[in-house]
Amino acid sequence: SCHASKIISASAGPRIDNDKLYKYSYSTEVGLNRPTGSTRGNAGFRIGSDVDISLVWRNPEIQDEQLIRVQISNVQVESAGKRSRKNNIFHGSSAESILGKVRLEALQRPFMVLWKMGKVIIHFIMYHKNAEPATIKNLKRGVASMLMMQLKSGKMLEVNDASGKCLVEYKAAKDQVIRIKHLDTCKTQEMGFTTHSPVLGVSGKSASETVITLENGIIKSADVEETHTLSNKLLKYFLISHRQSLTLKKIEVGPAEVAGKDAASVVKSLDDKLMSVGVMVEKVKTKCKGCPTLMDTWKAVRSQLEPDSLSKAKAPRSFLTLLHSLRKASKSEILTVLRNCSKTVLPQLVDAVTSAQTSSSLAAILEFLDFSKKEGLVLQERFLYACGFASHPTETMLQSLLELSQGKIGSTDIKESTVIIMGALLRKLCLKGACEVPTVVKVKEMLLAGPDSTRVESEVQMYLLALKNALLPEGVPVLAKYAESEVGAFSTIAITALQRYNRELITPEVKKMLNRIYHQNQHIYEKNVRAAAADVIMNSSPSYMEVKNLLLSIGHLPHEMNKYMLSKVQDILRFEMPACKLVRQVMKDMVSHNYDRFSKTGSSSAFSGFMARTADVTCTYNLDILYSGSGTLRRSNMNIYGQSHNALLHGLQVTIEAQGLESLIAATPDEGEEDLESFAGMSALLFDVQLRPVTFFKGYSDLMSKMFSMSGDPINVVKGLILLTDHSQVIPLQSGLRASAEFQGGLAIDISGGMEFSLWYRESKTSVNNRGALVVIGNVTVDTDFVSAGVEVGFETEATLDFITTVQFSEYPFLVCMQMDKTTFPFREMVSKQEKLPSGQTFSSKRSRDQLVPGSEFPLHLENSNMCKKVFEQAW
Repeated sequence: SCHASKIISASAGPRIDNDKLYKYSYSTEVGLNRPTGSTRGNAGFRIGSDVDISLVWRNPEIQDEQLIRVQISNVQVESAGKRSRKNNIFHGSSAESILGKVRLEALQRPFMVLWKMGKVIIHFIMYHKNAEPATIKNLKRGVASMLMMQLKSGKMLEVNDASGKCLVEYKAAKDQVIRIKHLDTCKTQEMGFTTHSPVLGVSGKSASETVITLENGIIKSADVEETHTLSNKLLKYFLISHRQSLTLKKIEVGPAEVAGKDAASVVKSLDDKLMSVGVMVEKVKTKCKGCPTLMDTWKAVRSQLEPDSLSKAKAPRSFLTLLHSLRKASKSEILTVLRNCSKTVLPQLVDAVTSAQTSSSLAAILEFLDFSKKEGLVLQERFLYACGFASHPTETMLQSLLELSQGKIGSTDIKESTVIIMGALLRKLCLKGACEVPTVVKVKEMLLAGPDSTRVESEVQMYLLALKNALLPEGVPVLAKYAESEVGAFSTIAITALQRYNRELITPEVKKMLNRIYHQNQHIYEKNVRAAAADVIMNSSPSYMEVKNLLLSIGHLPHEMNKYMLSKVQDILRFEMPACKLVRQVMKDMVSHNYDRFSKTGSSSAFSGFMARTADVTCTYNLDILYSGSGTLRRSNMNIYGQSHNALLHGLQVTIEAQGLESLIAATPDEGEEDLESFAGMSALLFDVQLRPVTFFKGYSDLMSKMFSMSGDPINVVKGLILLTDHSQVIPLQSGLRASAEFQGGLAIDISGGMEFSLWYRESKTSVNNRGALVVIGNVTVDTDFVSAGVEVGFETEATLDFITTVQFSEYPFLVCMQMDKTTFPFREMVSKQEKLPSGQTFSSKRSRDQLVPGSEFPLHLENSNMCKKVFEQAW
C-alpha cells in the first residue's frame, strides 16, 4: 500500500523515501447476499478515509527494514448498496455520530508499522489507561495489511496479515505485483465447529487477490478482491464480498528521518505510550444491550415446546432460539430453568440443554438428572439420545458417559442406552481426529472387549450395538466372530453392523464367513440372518463366483426366502446398484438364470426408489420385507439415505422383527426356526446413530396377554428435538472486519411403530409412523461495536411418512399389501437482511415464499399394487 522508490533487483523490497509524505485514499467495503442477488440488494457498509504514510526510521545496516508512520483521517461510513434516502440508515450521519467521539479519535490517532522487505512485521499502536477498542485496532491492522507485498515471484507462509497465517503466492512482473492468498490454508486464533456429516454440514470456497500497480517505482494503487461462499445442502449459498482499495493521490514534503539503533528504541524515544501489538485480528466482544436472559427466552418459547406441538414447525424454531440463549448461559442459570419447568415440557428442555454442548450445559444437566433412580427414565434417555446426535461432541462428554456407565444406574434400559451411545460419540470423535485421546482409547478398549466379558445375552447385544455405532476398524474381527454365533440376535446385529463399514474393511476372510452363513456350511441359521449376510456380500464388491452361488441358491431356499432373494436381485438390476454389472454377467449363464429359478412366487420383496433428487443431494429409500412360510412377518426393514457427491448419510432405518408366531395359526416353522421364542420388536437407526431397540412382546405368555389387550396404538421408538445441522465459523477479513457465519437445523421428530394381530380375521398389520418438523436457519453477520449488517435465510416444513404392511393369511398364497405414504405438507422459505447503527436506526427487509407440496404414495413393485387391490376389495 505504499510504494517502492526503486526496484533494485528481484530480491529487493519496497522502500519509502525520506522527507516525503505519501497521501492515499483508502476504502473497505463488505457486502452480504445470496449469489443470485444483485449487489444493490447487499446488506453491508463501506468505510472510506484518507491515509498518510511517511518514513520515520530506516535500519542503516538493512535498508529494506523501515519504520513507517500511518495516519487515518477524514473517515466516512456509508451504505454498501444503492438505497433510497428512506432506506439508507447512513444518510445524514457523520463518522463521529456512528463511531462515537472516542472511537473516531482512536482510529485517527497515528500508528507505526515495522516494514521489512515489504512485509509487516509488527505494529506500534498508542496505548493508554483505556486501551484502544479491539475494533479500532483491527481496522488499523486492515490498513497495514495493504502494505504486504514482495517483488519476487514465489509461494510462502505469511503470518503478517489480518487474515491469520496463510499460504500466499506472489506473481511479480514489471510495474505489477499480484498477491494471491490461499484462504483455505489460513490458521486463525478463533476455531469454530461444524457437523461431522458432509451431507448435513457446511462447505465453503474462498478467494483473495491483491493487485498492486507501480508507476516509476511508486505503488500507485493496491486493490483487494476477497470472496467467501458458504453452502449447506439444505440451504442455498451465502456470498460475502469484500473489497479494499488504496490509491495514491499525491506526494508532498514530509518529516525527516529519525536516527536510531533499532525500531523499538526509536519508537520509545518518540512516544513512550506506544506499544507493540500483533498483526492478527483480535476477537471482538460485542455487548448485547437489552438482550433477553435465558429465563426470559424460556418463558417466551416454552408453550411452543409442548408435546402436542412437536409436529409443528414452531417447535424446532423455538428449539433453535432457546439453543442460542443456552450457549451464552451459566450453569446456575440453566439449573434454575430446569428446576422450574413443567413435567410436560421438561423432556424437550433436556434435549435443548444437552444439544447446547457447552461445558456449563453439560455440567448442569448431569447435576439435574439422577441416574441411580428408575424414576425419570424418559429424561435420562432423552439426554443420552441428544448426546448421540451431538454435532461436535467433546472428550468431556464421552468421559461423563464412561463414568456414568461405571456408576450406579437404576434402569437396565438406561445402562444399555449409555453404552450404545458411547459408541456413537466414539465414532464422531475419531472423525474429528481425536481417536487417540485418553478417554477415547479407554472406551475403545471397553467396547472391543465387551462382548466377550459377559454371558448375559442382553449385555452382549448392548456391546455389539455400541460397536455398530463406533464402526472401529478393530471391531471387524469381533463382529465377524459374533456373526457366526448360533444366537440369532447376535448374528443379526453383527452382520448389520458389518454392512455399515466401508467396503475396503470387508476383507476376504470376512466375506468367506458371510458366505458360510448364507450357504449354511457349518450351522443352520435363521432366514433373516442369511438374508442380512446376502445383503453384505452383494454390497461389498462381490466376486463372480460369489454372485453365481447366490443366484444358484434360489430354488433351494425356504419358500419365502426364494422370493426375497429373487426380488433382491431384480432390485439390484432395476436400481443399477454397484453389483448390477456383475449380476448381468452371471445371468448370461442359463444355469444361473432360467425360468424355473426366476419364476418363484411369494410375498417377500425388496424395492428401492428415489424420494427426491436435486443438484446437490439425492434421497433414496428401500423397503425389504421377509415373511415366514406360514405368512407371518419375519423382518420388515425401511431405510432412507441421503447422498451428496461421495458422502452418504443413513438418515433413517426402522426394522420390525418377529419370530415364533407360527403356533398361533397352527403352522409349521421354517428350517432352523423350530425352537424360537415368540418375540416382536422394533429397532431404529437415526442419522447414523443406532438407538436402543424396543420390544413389543417376548415369550408366549407375554404375547397372549398383549393379544387380548392390544389397542393398536403405536409404541414410541424415538421422540424429541434433534440438532441436525450445527455450524459456527468466524471469517477474518483482510480489512480487519470479522464475518460470523452460523447454520443451525432443528428437527422435531416422532417415530413410532405398532403391530396388530387378529386371529379372528386372520390378519396382521405392522406400521411405522414418522412425523416431523424441520427448521433450518443460516445467517452471516459482520458485527462491529459501531455498525452491524447481516443476511439470514431459512426454511421450515412439516411432514408425515407412514409405512403400513397388511397381511391376510386366511388362505394361501396369503395377501400382502405394502403402503408408503407421504402426506401433503407445507414448505416455507424466508430471506431477511438487516443493517443497524448504535443510535437504533435500522434497515430491514424480509421476504418469504409459501407453498404446499402435494402428498403421494411412493411407488413399489407391480406385484404389490395388484395385491393391494385384492386386499382392499376384500376389506370393502
